Amino acid sequence: MTSDEALMLAFQGGSRAAFEELFARYHRSLYGFFGRRLNNPERAQDLTQETFLAVIRAVSRYEPRALVRTYLYGIALKLLAAERRKLLTSGTSGQPAPEPKTDGNPDSVLWVRQAMEKLDATEREILMLREYEQLSYSDIAELLRIPVNTVRSRLFRSRLALKSHLESRTKSNPSLGASAGQPRSGRRGMQ
Repeated sequence: MTSDEALMLAFQGGSRAAFEELFARYHRSLYGFFGRRLNNPERAQDLTQETFLAVIRAVSRYEPRALVRTYLYGIALKLLAAERRKLLTSGTSGQPAPEPKTDGNPDSVLWVRQAMEKLDATEREILMLREYEQLSYSDIAELLRIPVNTVRSRLFRSRLALKSHLESRTKSNPSLGASAGQPRSGRRGMQ
């Protein structure tokens, strides 16, 4: 299998097939990135396309200093920030926050969503980049332009805060059951 970086360099050299392969590899994950943050499928699709358009426009300036994955998410973060600014200035709050996947219990979805909303915006973003996008600590640090140790400490604090919020909800509503208030362990525990 050809590496992403080799594909990007091939695309830079004019290979349309290399771009199509990169698109196939990252289209779904970028769509998920935008979809989880905006909860608007049409805008998520538009911003996914805009991410790849930005790659096309900047291909001549691409330098393989970071992983292509990090490069794509960097573009996506900038587009997301612009979209959020546009929503704020237009007075539109956008649609409600996305609902995380849980065990199918509607109450669990609501509690996890509310707990995520209580997190600091930066810590929530770090948590989402790690758990949903599966980015490494160093990739997150590079994207957000903060030290790796800051990523680690904020991720640790956000996980503790999320767990605390979920446990307090479970205690106040025993009908949720023990499993609804406990985040699953592991890197995919937020899905």
